[in-house]
Amino acid sequence: MVWFREWGWTQVIFVIAFCILYGAFVYRIFRISRILNTPFYTLIFKLILRTAFFALLLISFLGPSFGDSKKEIKSIGKDIMICVDLSKSMDAFDIQPTRLEKVKYEMKRIVEAFSSDRLGIIIFSSEAFMQCPLTYDQNALNLFIETMNSGLVPSSGTDFGPPLRMALSKLEDQEGPSTQQKSKVIILISDGEDFGEQTTEIDKEIEDKGIKLFTLGVGTEKGSQIMSGRGYKTDSRGNAVITKLNSSELKSLASKTDGQYFEINESRNDVSRLINTIGKIEGELRDARMVDVSANRYYFFLLAGLALLILDLLIDVKTVTI
Repeated sequence: MVWFREWGWTQVIFVIAFCILYGAFVYRIFRISRILNTPFYTLIFKLILRTAFFALLLISFLGPSFGDSKKEIKSIGKDIMICVDLSKSMDAFDIQPTRLEKVKYEMKRIVEAFSSDRLGIIIFSSEAFMQCPLTYDQNALNLFIETMNSGLVPSSGTDFGPPLRMALSKLEDQEGPSTQQKSKVIILISDGEDFGEQTTEIDKEIEDKGIKLFTLGVGTEKGSQIMSGRGYKTDSRGNAVITKLNSSELKSLASKTDGQYFEINESRNDVSRLINTIGKIEGELRDARMVDVSANRYYFFLLAGLALLILDLLIDVKTVTI
């Protein structure tokens, strides 16, 4: 037999209170019976009855579990690969405090929202790197998110092709009974400035595989300068570089793969909508197994205790006779 609740101070206090209060009651009846010279032994029946009721009530509160039974446990979830743009333009501060810092904060919300799903992180600029493989470990994901910065990738522009190809490859390489492509999702987070030439090819592959691609644009149409050291980034002529949100490419990618485009700007934050949309996607049965479980049988003891309580109310034992 196992217990749902451990024996603790709550149970000890109940027992002590019962002993003190009922002891005081018994002593009072004993004194009265001595004064009136009446038999005291008839009280013993009530004492046994009420002690048994209290013991059964206490046992039911502890939650006794016994008996063998089988229960099927199913593991259902999605695979979500998040591709994050870490090019220098993500250091722009048209979104406070910067585009990248805002993305890191919102990514932690996404991780928390999909705690029962596997998530992975790919960082990219002109090249893509696996930051964290698909995992259920939220602590590991949050740690990798916290360490992200634009210095982790080459600063030679942005190309959507490599991260999307890597995400597709990792989602297809997963071992196990995973067969439903609709339960696989790619989230591409960027300011939309794509200078690559392979994007058209890879989005066709993603569409053919039936994997949904959701894009999240970060920035404003007005744009801003980019912090670089103690100053601002400039071009070869010494002019300040202004980076703006280019949503057209991100919208096009999402529409081609039956996904959706979302945006974070100075007055709009679609992350909650993104979470709700992905949450509606049907998960996939990953594993099903039968496990041995012990059911909580507290109600047996509770019913027995209530029966004794009713019996106590129905039986009238006279301890004092006149």
